[in-house]
Amino acid sequence: MIGSPANKVAHSNCAAVSAVGVGAFCSLFVLLTVPRFAYAQTTPPPQTASPQTAPEVPSPTTPTPTIDQQAPAPPTTTLAQQAQQIQQQPIVAPQQPFHVELPHSRNPLSPYRPSFVPPANLTNSPRLQNLMRDGKLYVSLQDAIALAVENNLDLASFRYNLPTALTDLARTKAGYQTLGVNTSVTSPLGAVGVSSSGGGGVSSSGAGAAGVGGLVQSTLGEGTYVNPFDPVFTVKGYVDHTKLQELNTIQYGVPLLETNTIAYTTQYTEYFPSGTGIQWTLNGQRQTANSPFNIVDPAIQLLWQAFITQPLLQGFGFGTNERYIRIARRNLQITDYAFKAQVIATVTGVEDIYWDLVNAYQDEQIKDRSLAFANQTLTDDQKQFELKAIPQMQVMTDQSLVAVAEGNLTVSRANLRAAEFYLKNALTKVDDPTIDEMAVIPLDIRGAPDPNETKSIEDLIAEAQKNRPDVAQDQIGMQIAQENVKAVNNLLLPQLNAYGFFGGTGNGGPLNPNCDQNEGPGYCSTTLPPDTPGVLKDAFNYSAPEYQVGFTLNITIRNRQAKADQFRAQLAFRQSQIAYVQQQKNIRFDVRNSQFALEQKKALVDSAQKARDLAQRTFDITKQEQQLGAKSSVDTLNAENALATAESALDAAQNQYEKAKVDIDRAIGDTLNRTNVSIDDAKSGVVTHGP
Repeated sequence: MIGSPANKVAHSNCAAVSAVGVGAFCSLFVLLTVPRFAYAQTTPPPQTASPQTAPEVPSPTTPTPTIDQQAPAPPTTTLAQQAQQIQQQPIVAPQQPFHVELPHSRNPLSPYRPSFVPPANLTNSPRLQNLMRDGKLYVSLQDAIALAVENNLDLASFRYNLPTALTDLARTKAGYQTLGVNTSVTSPLGAVGVSSSGGGGVSSSGAGAAGVGGLVQSTLGEGTYVNPFDPVFTVKGYVDHTKLQELNTIQYGVPLLETNTIAYTTQYTEYFPSGTGIQWTLNGQRQTANSPFNIVDPAIQLLWQAFITQPLLQGFGFGTNERYIRIARRNLQITDYAFKAQVIATVTGVEDIYWDLVNAYQDEQIKDRSLAFANQTLTDDQKQFELKAIPQMQVMTDQSLVAVAEGNLTVSRANLRAAEFYLKNALTKVDDPTIDEMAVIPLDIRGAPDPNETKSIEDLIAEAQKNRPDVAQDQIGMQIAQENVKAVNNLLLPQLNAYGFFGGTGNGGPLNPNCDQNEGPGYCSTTLPPDTPGVLKDAFNYSAPEYQVGFTLNITIRNRQAKADQFRAQLAFRQSQIAYVQQQKNIRFDVRNSQFALEQKKALVDSAQKARDLAQRTFDITKQEQQLGAKSSVDTLNAENALATAESALDAAQNQYEKAKVDIDRAIGDTLNRTNVSIDDAKSGVVTHGP
């Protein structure tokens, strides 16, 4: 490469400025610019460029050849090869995978103790340290995607939605309504043009909207009240002491009646998804009194009752009473698809940010080369001016062009710092002052060929219908809406419940020693059992049973609320059908728009490549004519500026082309497949699958 025309020009220019003491700077300039000249002359068209390649630049450890040696430079390794060598180093502390599950325990006290969620992991993954070398961060596109999967805070937050959806399912299995899960998708900061709804500004038909100046409530989940399915056991006990003054002694035989009561009530209640409800009640009481008319003292009483009820119209059946469970299960599926959509949005955003960094990195190199060439020309012309070979106006023109080049380089470096900031922000969990000041070196300057470029629009739409997570979300949303209509229809029916209960009673107690014998013979005798076991036996031996079977009918006259809610649910269902069809049209439009954009960006790359090649040839000819005396150094500077402008335009067009390939992958839901991202890795937060 030293013998290339661009190399000879650079070395001849350096020889001219070495006399003024800037030879070291120029040597570094040769190393940085010669590969770019050679790359510009030999770069194949973008559509045939090999993926995962980077411009050849010297390794930080490679010795820099001096001009005096005039010998071929030692063989250098590419940045991509250096990064592979770096990544072969083992990671000392592997990233701990994300794992949060619902608490399960056989301990009977566990349901009444608070559960604990492990603290969030807010440290950057070790993969980040493995990509650092000599104070710089060397990142390929695949590295950036892997770091985003492990460290991006949007994904880290969304992972908690998965166990949250499981808590909703556990809640509905107890008969309660769902609390809902946040499934909104966000994109990394700095990703321009990445829609949070899944692409192209298309919003899912499942998204709700509030009315202007008011609150719009959905009929989703409406229907007959669902009793909780978890059994409830209630116990009540008390001790009571009462003194009651009597107006006469005829009823109790004493002027001041004193009673001491010990009583308890136990109740077990449970409802089932069929609507059936059972209730078992046991009441017991032990009471002593100072009345001589009481035959037994203390008096023991036991009463139990088993009650069962079954709705026959409103609230009947599994379809009505399990609707919350079905909604929660559908929401669990939607959350899973929403997580996939979040991964796609994150990966898509990181790809866009990465290609913006590549564009800023290459533009900074172009501007730096232009400034170096302008300074070199200025130095040469100053020498010529000292020899009275050129007018002073030419030197002043050179100085003006140097000032312009310095301003362009300053802006380009600021853009590069911003691009580095956006990428590091998307790839880290926490700020690290060391990383914040670290330069980022992109290793991939061209993306791999995308097979979606050659597919027909019909095939791309079919792929989108099969792969896009929002399509599956909308299908599930339609199923929920259809099931909700059935549940709301049940609310129109009258309440007709059949019930029955069976109970028993037991009474007894020891004879009262203070019983008044004056009431007649046999008054103070009884056949009741004298103790608690006997009372308990009588309560359950059907000696004093009670049976009852019946029904209750409750009809709401006019039934306007239920009728309005039912009709509103029908209207909402029809709107959801229209929204679903509209979403399908939007998806097809999104795919077509992405394909058109890809074709346009590819044509722009071809056009920019031709313009850049023409500018390169113009510069070469102008340089040769300057050496022959037919052109001035100003002409050469202008040609070099035109070349730099053409190269910047080519890099910008290539950047838009790469982002168009990223967008079409997103539009058809092929992003994760094209980037080799595993959903299991995304859920765990640790990338274990290689590219």
